[in-house]
This record gives sequence, structure tokens and C-alpha cells, in this order.
Amino acid sequence: MDTILLVGCGKMGGAMRAGWLEAGRRVAVVEPGPHAPAGAVGSPEALPDDLHPAAVVLAVKPQEAATVLPAYARFAGRAVFLSIMAGRTIAGMRALLGAEAAVVRAMPNTPAAVRQGITVACAGPGVTAAQRDLCTGLLEAIGEVAWVEDEALMDAVTAVSGSGPAYVFLLAEAMEAAGIAQGLPPELARRLARRTVAGSGALLAASAEDAADLRRNVTSPGGTTAAALAVLMAEHGIPALLRRAVAEAARRSRELAG
Repeated sequence: MDTILLVGCGKMGGAMRAGWLEAGRRVAVVEPGPHAPAGAVGSPEALPDDLHPAAVVLAVKPQEAATVLPAYARFAGRAVFLSIMAGRTIAGMRALLGAEAAVVRAMPNTPAAVRQGITVACAGPGVTAAQRDLCTGLLEAIGEVAWVEDEALMDAVTAVSGSGPAYVFLLAEAMEAAGIAQGLPPELARRLARRTVAGSGALLAASAEDAADLRRNVTSPGGTTAAALAVLMAEHGIPALLRRAVAEAARRSRELAG
């Protein structure tokens, strides 16, 4: 089986590596940090000379791209480079890796840690059908995969699904605090908030109905939920705030392109 070279093994890289190992893939890792997994090397110079990976997965911070990527240019022309760096464009990565580099830009999200992520990918020039299939298989090890042809959409993808888990966690955090403010014991407020968010997500995933329909299903006219939604859906409520938040995250993604 082809070897996968993982460059960077932080939370997302580690989640991906775990999924690949479960699927029986061979994974080599370059990770200089203190939490490097067993068998990892600290620099590309320490990789064996006879290593010929089918894919080089770039999972370092986007701010590190300019210093990290050139050392892997020697794999261009053979391996496909699969990047999960936010904001970094295909053209920008090819400028660092060489004109013959086949690059796939992807954006996974943190539910990948429990194999429930979703990743959107975009293939650059020269990526073959076989390399695209390989990348699909690598990304399916951590959840669902979708492809787009227009790379410009990747900034919005980053803002909605890449950053999105933080929005959901903030909701759970705020619900817990609101419950405590209403007199609930902290542990019960935490349990109610977490299970409500998790259970609602599971229902949403299992249902063919739109999210708006599921919301209406639990909202009785004149009831408690309607009273709460009147606040949350007001002019400056959650919908407006999320539009602003996603726009700001997309702006920052474009900025990270360098």
C-alpha cells in the first residue's frame, strides 16, 4: 500500500492520521513538536531517501507555509500535495513547491476527530483522476467529502464548516451559562446544554427536513420556544450575527493567502 506523508501532526493532522491508521494505511509523519507520535521525525531531512509517498498532506499552520513547503518540493511530479491549510491558495502553494506540483486544497473540520467531519476539496492543475480518488479516500476516513471546481468558494467553506464547530461550541457554552443564570446547578446546566446540542445535531443529520422546518416543528405558537426565538431572531439576533461572523471569517481566510 502507498505511503502517506503527513507534515504536521496537531489536532487535525492527528485526527486524520488516526483515521488512516484505522483504515490500514501506512503513514510517515514529520512533526517537530513535543507531542509528535511514535515513529515521527522532526524534520524533512530525517526522512529516508527511499521514501516515495503517494500523497504529502500539508497540515501545518498557514503562516508557516513559506518556510515549511519548499523542503518538500522534491516530491513534486510524483506525489499529490493535499493541503488543509486555511487560506493558502493552490497557486501560492505551487509557487513554493514547484510548477509541476499537483496540489489539492481542502478544508476539513474538527468533528473529524470522531469521524464525523466534512471536508470540501478543490483540485489544482495537473491533478490526475487517480490522485483525486486517493485524496477522496484519505478525506473519507474522517467523514464526508465534497468537491468544488471554483477555488474562490474555499474561503466561504472555511468560514462556514471549517470554523463552524466553534460556533456550535459557543452555543453550548452560552446555553450552559444561561441555564446557570436561571438557577440550574452547573453540572445539570452543562449536561442539558451539551446533550441538547448533540442530540439536535444527530436529529438534523438523520432528517430529510430542512433545518427551518425542524425549528418550526418544535415552536408552538405563543409557547416558550416562540418567546425565546423572538429574541434570537430579532433584527440583530443570531441570523444577522452569523452572517457577519461568516463574512469576517471568509475575509480572514482570503487574508491568510499571503
